[in-house]
Amino acid sequence: MSDKGLTQYEAYLRGDEYALEELVHRYSDPLIRYIYCFVQDASTAEELMEDTIVTLIMKRKRLDTGDKLHGYLYKIARNKAIDHLRWRKRFVPLEDLQNVLSTGSLEDDHARRARDEAVYACIQALPSQYRQILHLTWFEGFSLPESAKIMGKSAKQIYNLHTRAKAALKSTLIKEGIDHEDL
Repeated sequence: MSDKGLTQYEAYLRGDEYALEELVHRYSDPLIRYIYCFVQDASTAEELMEDTIVTLIMKRKRLDTGDKLHGYLYKIARNKAIDHLRWRKRFVPLEDLQNVLSTGSLEDDHARRARDEAVYACIQALPSQYRQILHLTWFEGFSLPESAKIMGKSAKQIYNLHTRAKAALKSTLIKEGIDHEDL
């Protein structure tokens, strides 16, 4: 994933505007979902994703071949979200849960939808840092060391945070009556 993104980014730096369009298309939805973990508002998450892309365009940072573009983008997105929260000093609850849970395909199974909404509600009930680490590792596929760089923490802190987040989620799921067999 990162190799192609880095190649596209390098093409953009050389003047290929189409490469930038491909990068935006590739990273916009995952960045919106990640930012949403912070701000709890779909439209704000979209705006902050756009700000993230603008920052990428304005800085035009040259990345080493070992660097990963998606990690760099997620770090920018995280900083944008935290800055936004500092200014707003509040969480706005999501009113349109359907937008976040939508995966692009329609599900006719109402029981599955209800279970997904319950699991999502359990994840959202976790503390912010727990939500962040679970989102980065489970939904975005980052490793723990990559997540440590994005979140600005040490590897040990991230390992502990990940372990605690999983335990907290398991406890919350059990309280809600959701069994691992239901997942």
